[in-house]
Amino acid sequence: MESLRLLGKLLAVSIRGQMQYRVSFALSVAGQFAITAIEFLGVWALFARFGNLRDWTLAEVALFYGVVNVAFAGADSLATGFDRMGVKVKSGEFDRVLVRPRSTLLQLAGEELALRRIGRLAQGLLILGWAAVELGVDWGAAETSLLLFALAGGACLFFGLFVVQATICFWTVETMELMNTMTYGGVESAQYPLVIYGKWFRRFFTFVVPLAAVCYFPVVGILGRPDPLGSPLWFQYAAPTAGFAFLAATLGIWRLGVRRYTSTGS
Repeated sequence: MESLRLLGKLLAVSIRGQMQYRVSFALSVAGQFAITAIEFLGVWALFARFGNLRDWTLAEVALFYGVVNVAFAGADSLATGFDRMGVKVKSGEFDRVLVRPRSTLLQLAGEELALRRIGRLAQGLLILGWAAVELGVDWGAAETSLLLFALAGGACLFFGLFVVQATICFWTVETMELMNTMTYGGVESAQYPLVIYGKWFRRFFTFVVPLAAVCYFPVVGILGRPDPLGSPLWFQYAAPTAGFAFLAATLGIWRLGVRRYTSTGS
């Protein structure tokens, strides 16, 4: 609880700092909203041209889109410190993090709360709400709980990917652009039903980077439609657990990376 209170104080300082420049903040949020809105226009154009995607409608795909973007926005807002890890390793700035009597993870997570991600969050919630109304989803206790569970699991999964990206810097110094295929590329992939991809792709994003577990399977459960991949209902409700397990595994990898860190020598 003490660590959580400290994290809250660090994030509060970050918020106050960003709100000193309100116009800049408003423009950043508007920019994020506009960029993600244009992305969804691309999805809409696809369906306007072809009508459906293997029996999946625009509203159903919009539900996938909303879930994955809301989850990603939550994780990305806390990942700024990890995203700058390459600079910290090259400059030796990470030394200051190590000598403080607090968790390195807590310090990096509390470095900045990226409020500009509110734009992506708002746009994702808007699309999610529209899809739910269009589909006439019956939001009972089970469906609501599954949605919240999927959003939490998805946020943990994406945060874990940012942790892995930062950990790689202990060996490579620079962050690897390859990881962007797992974060931003993962968001793009999870916006569509998993069934449209090839078997190797489905297996990778189910058992290695479990994006399907925090987006595809829960959304199928919320929709109440039979899964073309044959997953049972109990699995669809339990699948988001994989996001929490993935984060736990990445934190273990992070500890290995910290032990590997040797500073700059300056």
